[in-house]
Formats: sequence, C-alpha cells, structure tokens
Amino acid sequence: MLTPKKVKHRKWMKGRTKGLETRGTELSFGSYGLKSQGTKWIPARQIEAARRAIIRYLRKGGKMWIRIFPDKPITRKGAETPMGGGKGGVDHYAFPIRPGRIIFEIEGIKEDMAKEALRKAAAKLSVKTSWVKREGG
Repeated sequence: MLTPKKVKHRKWMKGRTKGLETRGTELSFGSYGLKSQGTKWIPARQIEAARRAIIRYLRKGGKMWIRIFPDKPITRKGAETPMGGGKGGVDHYAFPIRPGRIIFEIEGIKEDMAKEALRKAAAKLSVKTSWVKREGG
C-alpha cells in the first residue's frame, strides 16, 4: 500500500474539502483516465485495490499511472477507550479528493479494454467517477 516515507507532522487536523479541483484535472501521461466527480477521502487501501484491478485487466499490455498519493494521516482511538486522553494514533493514510481530479491514467490498449479496466477500478473506489479520453491526436 502507498504510505509516505516521512511526514512533517505526524497528525493532521481534519480540514475541509470544498470546491472544484484546480490541479491534476487534465490527462498528462495516458490516453484514457478515471476522473473524480465527488468529494471524499480515498484511503490507501482503496487506491491499492483499484490499482490491482487495473493491473489484472491489463495483463502484460499497456501502462498505468496513479495520479494521487495518500499523504493525509487519519487517526483512530482504540476500541473501548474512555473519553479524553488526547488524539488517537495514526491508523491509515488517505487522499482528500475533489471533483475534477484525475485518479488513474492508462496508455497502450484499445479503448473498450481501457473503459472496462477503469470501470473495474471505479467499483473499488468510494467516490463517484467518470471515464475520460484524450482529445485529438
């Protein structure tokens, strides 16, 4: 799973995710991509599950890029822990996604295969997504 090697602050505040994405909204590497339509925290586990779904579908052909990285630490207190006692330890990492962000890109396979691979990946993610294709040549 994707986790940062080093973080500046071990625990982050929740923050608020609002508005549309301004960065990472266009295809940069591949011909086909999976674009976010909603606002959510995508855990590293979901990104890994979607990556595996794409890789299994691609077999040996094609190339894939992951355009997001989970660097936001999500904390959780232990089960049956009484109130107080501070913030819990880091449980996992997530990526706060906004509408318009490209999540995955694919290159080197036919359009129908790419569409199916990205559809399988989208089923693993908790955010609503759409399929995008590079315009022109």
